[in-house]
Amino acid sequence: MAAWSRDELQRISETDELEIAAAREDGTLRERRPIWVVGVGDDLFVRAAYGRSSAWHRTARASGHARIWAGGVQKDVAVADADEGIFDDVDAAYRAKYGRYDSIVDSITDPEHRATTLRLVPAEQPP
Repeated sequence: MAAWSRDELQRISETDELEIAAAREDGTLRERRPIWVVGVGDDLFVRAAYGRSSAWHRTARASGHARIWAGGVQKDVAVADADEGIFDDVDAAYRAKYGRYDSIVDSITDPEHRATTLRLVPAEQPP
């Protein structure tokens, strides 16, 4: 599996939002959606602020692919459910990065939203 370069991780992690276009099963991309992104270690994570029923989230989970834009980086990514063992670290990253939005961070770190945590990994090939 491909890895993020240090430059990509830094550029993407330092942006307030990334845009994600989930790939449908046929490879076409849905419309871009702005979402928050955090870096933990050598990985990038996103959550669905509106829960598992969010169209971008459902589509990305079903296909396992998306394209992202952030910090001058455009990349096709593999999308996978994050391991629950990383949730506390992802919560801490959300609080550190977006703490100025207390009520939103409280929501995105609750059990329902923690369950929407996705790990983004550079795709070996576009969808």
